[in-house]
Amino acid sequence: MKIVQYAMRGNPVDVVKVLDVDAPVAGPGEVVLDVQASPINPSDVLTITGDYGILPPLPAYCGNEGVGLVVALGEGVDDVVVGQQVFLPIGAGTWRQQITAKAAELVPVPPGTDPLQMAMLAINPPTAYLMLRDFVRLDPGDWMIQNAANSGVGRYVIQLAAAQGAKSINIVRRADLAEELKAMGADAVVVEGPGMAKEVRDITGGAPLKLGLDAIGGDSTLALGDCLTDDGLVVNYGLLSGEPCKLSSAATIFHDVSLRGFWLARWFRSAPIGERMAVMTEIGARVATGELTAAVDSTYDLDHIGDALARSMAPGRDGKVLVTPNGPLS
Repeated sequence: MKIVQYAMRGNPVDVVKVLDVDAPVAGPGEVVLDVQASPINPSDVLTITGDYGILPPLPAYCGNEGVGLVVALGEGVDDVVVGQQVFLPIGAGTWRQQITAKAAELVPVPPGTDPLQMAMLAINPPTAYLMLRDFVRLDPGDWMIQNAANSGVGRYVIQLAAAQGAKSINIVRRADLAEELKAMGADAVVVEGPGMAKEVRDITGGAPLKLGLDAIGGDSTLALGDCLTDDGLVVNYGLLSGEPCKLSSAATIFHDVSLRGFWLARWFRSAPIGERMAVMTEIGARVATGELTAAVDSTYDLDHIGDALARSMAPGRDGKVLVTPNGPLS
């Protein structure tokens, strides 16, 4: 079978290789899964470049989430059937044609759902959900603001905020995204640039704006913080710019704006199992019904993983890039 691996850190297009290895065999209590789809997330790219918070030892395998089909059962497995569609183990190196997993830990995919949408369920949707839930209480009619609004997380934020009656201001770098994001539920779309804070105040009419979600860092964090009102909070969850977060003295001194970080991996480690299951069950139900969706830009097989990575890092994408190791999904 084919598997994606890298033996050094650097530009993903240069360091990632496709290897031919022996197909896995299910041990006692295990199953073999054919990988159907796995997304390329920013965290995947940052892990390969060496800029993520946790780095695996080298050589390392790529991919952290997705869906697959059970194709073989190991000894003692009697509660899973061949042909069943399940979520792949998180962080298991999912850009490969086949993978083994413990049968007792498998979570079934709701039947009749889009496998590409389900493949993106484990990372971006809970990140959006928890940032809206755990930092600042948003009642119906309250405002929040985010940058990178056209990202995977950003699009889920728009949908989740609208579902709870909160109003979202969405910062982008391309004006042509406005119509698409508003169709998803965005209340306002603003192009990042000079004068943005005044434009935001005009949109809200001076109403409190206490939550800002930041995926970028650097000057974008600073601009986001300057839009918040007294006691506002910027939650940083990404570093797309590669630069440290900034807040202006005007924001911190005169408006007591503060900065927090959010990392889904830390939440998964610390949250009780019951809470983790409750969050994932709720999100799964919303994705299954189509209430939460993410745009798909393109899919690639493993022979074109370099093209897939280049596309995932390119500006102007129209959604998420996914790897389909065993070929396109019908």
